[in-house]
Amino acid sequence: MDAARRPDPREGPAGLRRLLEDDPADLYENAPCGYFSALPDGQVVKANRTFCEWTARPVGELVGQRFQDLLGVGSRVFYETHLAPLLRMQGMVREVALDVVRADGSLLPCLVNAVEVRDDRGAPLLVRATVFEATARRRYERALLAAQRAAAESERRARTLQQVVSEVSAGASARDVAQVIVRRSREAVGASGAGLWLGRERRGTTRSELSLPPLRLAASDGIPADLLTAMEAAALGGAELVRDGGVHTVPLGAGLRAVWPGLAAAMADAGQEALVVVPVDADSRHLGALVLLLGVTGDSGLIDLAPPGDRGTLAQADAELLATVGRQAGQALERVRLYEETARSAERSAFLLDAARLMAAAGDVVETAERLAELAVPRLADLCVIDLATERGLTRPAARHGDPARRELVTELELQHLPHRGAPHPSVRAMELGRTVWIREVTDRWLAEVTTDPRHLEIARALDLVTMVCVPLMAGGRSLGVITLCSDRRRGPLTPADVEVAEQLALQVSQVVDKAQRLELETRTSHTLQANLLPPAPPPVPGLAAAVRYLPASRGADVGGDFYDVVPLPGGQVALAVGDVVGHDITAAAVMGQLRSVYRALLGDRPAPSEVIERLQSAWSLLGLQRMATALFAVLDPATGRLQVASAGHPPPLLVDGGTARLLDVRPSRMLGAPPADHPAQEWTGVLAPGATLLLYTDGLVESREADIDLGLAALLDVAARVGSTGPDELCDRVVAELASGLRADDVALLAITRCA
Repeated sequence: MDAARRPDPREGPAGLRRLLEDDPADLYENAPCGYFSALPDGQVVKANRTFCEWTARPVGELVGQRFQDLLGVGSRVFYETHLAPLLRMQGMVREVALDVVRADGSLLPCLVNAVEVRDDRGAPLLVRATVFEATARRRYERALLAAQRAAAESERRARTLQQVVSEVSAGASARDVAQVIVRRSREAVGASGAGLWLGRERRGTTRSELSLPPLRLAASDGIPADLLTAMEAAALGGAELVRDGGVHTVPLGAGLRAVWPGLAAAMADAGQEALVVVPVDADSRHLGALVLLLGVTGDSGLIDLAPPGDRGTLAQADAELLATVGRQAGQALERVRLYEETARSAERSAFLLDAARLMAAAGDVVETAERLAELAVPRLADLCVIDLATERGLTRPAARHGDPARRELVTELELQHLPHRGAPHPSVRAMELGRTVWIREVTDRWLAEVTTDPRHLEIARALDLVTMVCVPLMAGGRSLGVITLCSDRRRGPLTPADVEVAEQLALQVSQVVDKAQRLELETRTSHTLQANLLPPAPPPVPGLAAAVRYLPASRGADVGGDFYDVVPLPGGQVALAVGDVVGHDITAAAVMGQLRSVYRALLGDRPAPSEVIERLQSAWSLLGLQRMATALFAVLDPATGRLQVASAGHPPPLLVDGGTARLLDVRPSRMLGAPPADHPAQEWTGVLAPGATLLLYTDGLVESREADIDLGLAALLDVAARVGSTGPDELCDRVVAELASGLRADDVALLAITRCA
């Protein structure tokens, strides 16, 4: 359409034209925003109809009032501190958010634009302002801020959860995990305090075990001491503090006061309004609870602007976060528990292996007990006491403590305070019952019952023990003793796994002690038997000096068949003999006794040494002797020195004369008990000069598994040559000292005869 012919929009109905003609006044009064004019002090001097309608006040009521008096408290403060100074400095302000109070007291959110009209000198004359209703915009801004806050809170919770996961993954112990959970959960919800309680595993029903609290405090943060004590007392009963289920809030109210009045009073004194209980679970297994306090934060140093009664509430998102933290805590605690249990299991296995090696290398029972006690402390316990049952009653070969400051007390305990049979001490009970006695909680009352006197009680208290395990040493139904292991408060209670290791250790020790005691008994019995079978000291023989030595084997309880004999004969002669029955047992000792008796019986008609061998060989089967033997028989005339010697498979005798030593060339025949030879035994004949010494010996002196007999004979010659012409006692002592002073696998018998000059 041609612009020249376009209609004028002002043409139309008469009402529209009239409105357009009255436009300035009508626009002011009915504008879609409020207008008002005010003096520099804020007194309203003019306002349009729109502003009057929004505030529900007529013009007459508005005019004369100060604009700031129409504002809410916060807006009024903002007007005085920001808007008025800015308007004076800049001459204008734009889009200032204020809340205008309507006549009914409700608030009208507004955006205010204002300019200051000044005279030629710059002095303020009037303030002209426009007011825009901003209810929808304020709602939108609040929704936007709420969304931003929600996003920030979500990000904060996600960051908190990431921190929890990262830090608990690095935790090496249950305590480390507990401290992370307590600190991070408290920070996440702004709690005034937090604590983590974990349940104890119960595997028995003994009175001492049932007396233990079902929960233990693993970590706490920000909880006053009095309130923490009240919370722990409440935890003894379990209930709300340990129940399964989701996160729940226990407000400070009539319900809490009825169940735990002490806890409620402590919370009220500390300004706390609620408890938040978060279950800690792992694989459907309830481990404990994380408990947070909501109320006055006593350690922040900040003013809490939340009104009383509002601090005890928990947002749903925070509850969900805490539930996730509880699950993470349970998984981390279970992981740490498995890791610690694996490490402890490896340590226990290593301990038992070391104990087995120690017992294999140890000597007697006392040495074994001492070394075991040193091994057990501190690897298994803080105190180890080993008591052994003997013919004289209980003895205490070992008592060790890991704390150097308490070792003097343990020494006194070892020497003076030994329990006696029939006493109420758990070590005695363990021996009488034949089973482990586990004292899971050592109390002062219990100590007073089991100690023997005031000093014993004083020592027991000073050791600060918390648990005690007494394991009997049993073998074949016999009670050999008891091992007692204790832990103090630094280590904490012994676990069922520790008790199991103690029982395995006791089993090993029982076998060692039983074997050692049996060996000791057998050794003592066998050596006593053999000593009784040997003849007494050689009788005095004119013209001769004699010395004998007998050394039993130092390894085991084997009984040897070694013997010696000196028998004066009619006519002034003397018969000499040494021998060695094959074997190391009771049979060998019995054959030795029989052989010596038969030998003495044969001396009745004074046969020559070679004839003694022939008679024994021919009668061996008739005598029923079950073993073969080597022997050397001799007859010596002290007056002339004439010497006759015959050997039945025995090492040659040694002659020491004039500072020299040599072996006599005595040719041995077959051993006694062997098939007879084709020719009779040969006899060596010579003279024992005055001052010379004849040494008869058994092969235990010169023969061993590590050295050939030729080397042993050479060593014997060397020692004898260095001793020279001395008496028989000195010769025997030097030979024993240099050739038979160490461990001996065989018995040694020596017979030395010196012809007096």
